[in-house]
Amino acid sequence: MTTTSRPVLPPGSVWGDVSAERVGQFVMHALAEAPALAEEILGAIRASYPQFHFEPDESGEPKALTAIRRAIELFVQQMLTDKQAPRADPELFQEFGRAEGLGGRSLDSLQALYRLGVRLAWRRLSDIGQRVEIPPQAMYDLADACYEYLDRLVEQSVRGYAEAAAQRAGERRRQQARLMELLLAPQHRDDPREALAERAARIGWQLPGTVAVGILVRPALGAIAPALGTDVLLDMECERPRFVVPDPELGGRGELLRRALAGWSGALGPPVATPYAAKSLHWAETALGLAGQGLLPGDELLHCTEHTEALVLLQPDALVEELSRRCLAPLGHHGRAHAGRLAQTLLAWLETRGGAPEIAARIGVHPQTVRYRMRQIRELWGAELDDPDRRFELELVLRAMRLRGALPAARGRGTP
Repeated sequence: MTTTSRPVLPPGSVWGDVSAERVGQFVMHALAEAPALAEEILGAIRASYPQFHFEPDESGEPKALTAIRRAIELFVQQMLTDKQAPRADPELFQEFGRAEGLGGRSLDSLQALYRLGVRLAWRRLSDIGQRVEIPPQAMYDLADACYEYLDRLVEQSVRGYAEAAAQRAGERRRQQARLMELLLAPQHRDDPREALAERAARIGWQLPGTVAVGILVRPALGAIAPALGTDVLLDMECERPRFVVPDPELGGRGELLRRALAGWSGALGPPVATPYAAKSLHWAETALGLAGQGLLPGDELLHCTEHTEALVLLQPDALVEELSRRCLAPLGHHGRAHAGRLAQTLLAWLETRGGAPEIAARIGVHPQTVRYRMRQIRELWGAELDDPDRRFELELVLRAMRLRGALPAARGRGTP
């Protein structure tokens, strides 16, 4: 092979002083020995990295062998024909990177494999350079070009790896979404754990004994997903993202959520057996609805287990309102303000069953005022106050009123 071109190497390279005949001889020998060199490199790789599996092509020849040989040929040919630095054939090495990414492996071993290949290639090229009497300084420049070429091979593999990683991440998100859809379905088949375990195994999620399901309110439209950890299922595709916390009562879970969800608001349902995750989601939705009405704090992550009374007494409205209308009917003959004072006193009595001084301290009035009000209350309800069931209903209704802000909160101690 003869040519009047010169290899494209860094400016000032002494290759410019090498005769075209010697350059042609170097290239001819390198191309002739490329197949044997590729075999030698692949053999060394198999010996040093037995964990790598090399897929065959349609002819049965390992794809890696073709890629190595082609990389050597491209490097040598482009030394003479390209006006740019030697480039790798992108598809061949992107495919290697994709294979590592799809296999869930890191690029460390692949990069080490490339370095081994370049070292062996350089030894062969150095030997050829001595045979055709290429000056040592020119070969040093060629060594630099070899390692620059290696960098380009790695760049292509990194690109393929990134594509595969994105593909794997997308597939995992799809599988996770399907798992969450099954997990949060209101009704399950006869053996829900079997179906859940099968779906969970596809994403490597260990099916827990209990879960808590939460809903988030985005702090901003483009908010970055919170770093909840790989064992917490998170669906950011919903308008209000949902997440599933495995074994929520495990030590440290609360602190993890607090840190990861700083700046987010929402609600976390109570722990339930995993097949009944939909119930935890229901309570989280209920808590979020109450927060939207201003009945629960709306600027934090609400833990339903800390707001049980509100969740039970503040919904459904129709039931509580009907019970309130029936139980508090005796107050209908009094003005709104006076009826409110009597209701507050009655609730303090129901909660404490104490005497006038204790009730007075609780609601902040004089004990004599309490005695006066209790006489009125006795006249209005009569023997009903001696019935435990009626007292229970009255306390439920009055607590619900207090939660809604219709009655003032107890003071603990007041002034007489």
